[in-house]
Parts: sequence; C-alpha cells; structure tokens
Amino acid sequence: MSEAKRGTPGERLPRIPQEQWTDEQRTVAADIAAGPRGELRGPFISLLRSPGAAAPIQQLGEYLRYKSPVERRLAEMATLIAARHWGQKYEWNSHHQHALKAGLPAAVADAIGEGRRPDAMAADEALVHDMLTEALTHRRLSDPTWERAIATFGEQQTLDLLLIAGYYAMLALVLNVARIAVPDTGLPLLPQFPY
Repeated sequence: MSEAKRGTPGERLPRIPQEQWTDEQRTVAADIAAGPRGELRGPFISLLRSPGAAAPIQQLGEYLRYKSPVERRLAEMATLIAARHWGQKYEWNSHHQHALKAGLPAAVADAIGEGRRPDAMAADEALVHDMLTEALTHRRLSDPTWERAIATFGEQQTLDLLLIAGYYAMLALVLNVARIAVPDTGLPLLPQFPY
C-alpha cells in the first residue's frame, strides 16, 4: 500500500508505521516523546520524513512553547494569530484550549478566529495582535510598531513573539500541505474564513 493511501482520506503524509522507521526517525520520535509534548503528533507525523529537519524544528518549538520568557497568554495568542492567518485548523484546535487556560479571554480568541480585531483587549494583547497582524500581512513592521513592541516587551520577547508566529506559520504550511486531519476533540474549530 502506498503512503498516500494510509491514514485518513486526503492525508498526504500520514503516520509512518513504526516498523518502517529508520534509526534516525526512531531517535527523533523518542526525543519528541520524551520531551514536554509527550508523544509524536500533529506536524511531527509529517516532519518525521525529514528527521534531520524534524529534530531542530521540535527543539525550537520546545523553546518557544515551554521556555521562552514571553507570557503564555501572549505566546498562545501569537499562535492563534498565526493559525488564523494560515487557516490552520489543527493548530487552532490544539492551541485554542491552551490560550484560554493561559488566561486569554474567550472573546479575544473568538474574534481572532473570526478574522477580526478583538474589541476589548488588554494593552499588551492589543500590541501583540497589531504587531503580528502587521508582520504577517505586510511581511515587515513599521518603525512605530517596532518601537512600541521594544518599549513594551524588550528585544528578546519581541523577537520571540515574531519567532512564535513564524514557527507556527512554518508548521501551518506543513499541516496544510500534508492535510493532517484535525482530531475530533469536541473543542471549537477554527471557523472557515470566507475567501
């Protein structure tokens, strides 16, 4: 059976059966499972096909998600903004619950999901929203936005927020192309954006 016929219909890069893993794939999968993720899932199912890339990608993600000094509420908001921008339902499904647990108001998450600027945000949330929306839309930041971000978050956290959006943009592209199925968790799904 070809790889394209395994997994759910439409998946292009479904899970590779463990008995077919190379030694390098086994090592990468074990490292991912031993870390805070606890298992091989989501984009790493597809990325395992390129274990040399999967290892540093997961290490970057581990830093951004679990070790960055950016407050979790804002880091998860950045992830939701990237997921919305890329129309990535798997990321949204996974990180929506993390954002709410980290203290992001549901109304803010819902507005992001609907593709609109949330009405009521804390000042730091408004800055994250405006900065990342500008960066993702225009592929750069204006001097006033940059200066506000540096004044509020400092260089490291500003850079980490940009890296979070970029990291999840990279994973969204992989997930979108690979057509990784969204698990049925009963959680709110990312609304289809009208195109």
